[in-house]
Amino acid sequence: MAQVDSLLSKDLEQVVVTATKSERQLSSLPMPVTVIAKKQIQEMGSLRLSEVLAEQTGLFIVNDHGNGVQLQGFNPDYTLILVDGEPLIGRTAGTLELSRLAVGNIKQIEIVKGPSSSLYGSEALAGVINIITEQPDKMGGDVYARYGSNNTLDLSALGNFKKEKLGISLFANHYSSAGYDLTPETVGNTVSPFSNYTLQPRINYDFSENTKLKISGRLFEESQSGNYEVEETDGPALIAQTGAVHDKNLNLSLNHKFSTTLGLTARLYASGYETESLLTYEQDKSVYDESYFNQTFFRPEAILDFSFAEKHFFLVGAGMVNESVEATRYDELKKFNTKYVFGQYEFYGSDKFQVNVGGRYDAHSAYRNQFSPKLAAMYKVNSQLKLRGSVGVGYKAPDFRQLYLNFTNAVAGYSVFGSQELETNIAKLESQGQIANIFIDPSSFGLLNPESSLASNIGLLFTNNKGRTATVNFFRNDVSNLIESFPVAQKTNGQNVYSYRNLAEVFTQGVELNVSQRLNMSFGGSLKISGGYQYLEAKDKSILAKISEGSLYRRNPETLETERVSRRDYGGLLNRSKHSANLKLFYETDDKLGFNVRAMYRGRYGFNDQNGNAIIDMDDEYAKGFLLVNTSVSKSIDKWTLQTGIDNVLNFKDAQYQPGQAGRQLWLRLRYSI
Repeated sequence: MAQVDSLLSKDLEQVVVTATKSERQLSSLPMPVTVIAKKQIQEMGSLRLSEVLAEQTGLFIVNDHGNGVQLQGFNPDYTLILVDGEPLIGRTAGTLELSRLAVGNIKQIEIVKGPSSSLYGSEALAGVINIITEQPDKMGGDVYARYGSNNTLDLSALGNFKKEKLGISLFANHYSSAGYDLTPETVGNTVSPFSNYTLQPRINYDFSENTKLKISGRLFEESQSGNYEVEETDGPALIAQTGAVHDKNLNLSLNHKFSTTLGLTARLYASGYETESLLTYEQDKSVYDESYFNQTFFRPEAILDFSFAEKHFFLVGAGMVNESVEATRYDELKKFNTKYVFGQYEFYGSDKFQVNVGGRYDAHSAYRNQFSPKLAAMYKVNSQLKLRGSVGVGYKAPDFRQLYLNFTNAVAGYSVFGSQELETNIAKLESQGQIANIFIDPSSFGLLNPESSLASNIGLLFTNNKGRTATVNFFRNDVSNLIESFPVAQKTNGQNVYSYRNLAEVFTQGVELNVSQRLNMSFGGSLKISGGYQYLEAKDKSILAKISEGSLYRRNPETLETERVSRRDYGGLLNRSKHSANLKLFYETDDKLGFNVRAMYRGRYGFNDQNGNAIIDMDDEYAKGFLLVNTSVSKSIDKWTLQTGIDNVLNFKDAQYQPGQAGRQLWLRLRYSI
């Protein structure tokens, strides 16, 4: 079932590519898809991808080694992030930092909810977010300048050149901030000062009407500095930190149409991601710690699309991925190799019935092979109502960290080893007399299996010719072989040795509702109203089994008596809100004066165990829910647009649970369209 961008009067004519890897109208898709158009992003005044996604139903920005997105109850490492259909690399502990992505050249954002491993492989277990950038199909461009609180400066320029067969575009962005501090009583900022640059060139060349070449690239550079305090034997010491991020990729695509029913696309994608960090003592400038991380990704891929009849469409593809990582926390250069094939069949039986079936087979060099099938269908009940449903298998491969990490914290003294490094390093520590107790025999861990899910979505889409849209989607994801960190041994210093293994089985389920209405006002202008709500449950099946057996206990904080935990007491997985909602109003006059207000509510969510039974089951184990309100007003005159806004109007702050919220932010932006 597709969720429709409430800000467009012709939503159902929008063309999307992510859900099927082929151009399809949004209204024809039998799986949950959300489209966020350029117009909405501009009206919001957003700077980075994280700000745009934070306002969408069922999506949460969570701070875990960066700002990542939680989708249908899954952590950030289960959602694949694409730019023009190609994956971004460079995750930290599974999180891809969304603030790396500027939005000034985005044409639209497509969000596919539910597993998309049948087309995209690993990391698409929860869904796919594809950022579609502008094509150089006309002359012109835009220049933006925005300044706001915390000395936040954003400068963007997009230029397009089009002449006959050749199209060229260039997008450039500078983004910097002085950072902010939510805990002034401690040394260091919550977010340290930073400055980054993005450069995205693109060249399109049409050899003929049937043969087209596209070449695009992306370069991102960031520098950051800060300081903090560490405890040492002779007292606290002040540490200065400098860091840098380098993110670059190149994408080549050649498409040839042999006929109206047969086409071939060849793609070549290469990406590199590097970070470096230097920590020095403020007192004498000696090195406290130094680290680096280098990752590469290279993928050739070929896709053949064809149809034998008007109602039957096929797509088959094959490719290979070569990945490598070299870092301070790995003994040596580590490499992955994956070969894959996939196929998809679409049948448009009539105006009332459509079906989509597909599957993908991945052969990986470091874990067992994986097959991911998917089936989706749509039935048109009448001219206003459509029923949609899908079922599919998603998977997530073990990453470099879970397989090959070799890390010992020099200050705290604990160690973390990937499953492939565990047995060797435990033996090494034993020979050095550093192991006091072994909890689990390291040789029993074996090879990690991919995490997998069986997911289903079913929903309704209602739309009429009066600008009204309503969607409801029920979803369920059953996840097996969840990879978790686990204490394996205790060292003589009292700290533990950790590793990874397939352990838990969990599920996420819920319902998502979206409604929208577009009104032409009698006094002029148009008003667009939309609202969304998600109910979510995300729980560990082994915990539910213990509750059913009556073998899970807690201490009552009032009576201090031991009591059994009931199913109702169990709050589920950490950092998941059962209830969330949003409400947005956009008004635009006939003379291009625009105003909007957007409110996003997130209900309370479990954060940590306080009573020692390792689950969320007490009120004091939850972080409080919160409400965010953003607003902006704009006025366009000829080629100029002046816009001002306030993000986080209510000045919500929570340094412990929501460090990514800086408090009330005021800003002013000027845009010139060429």
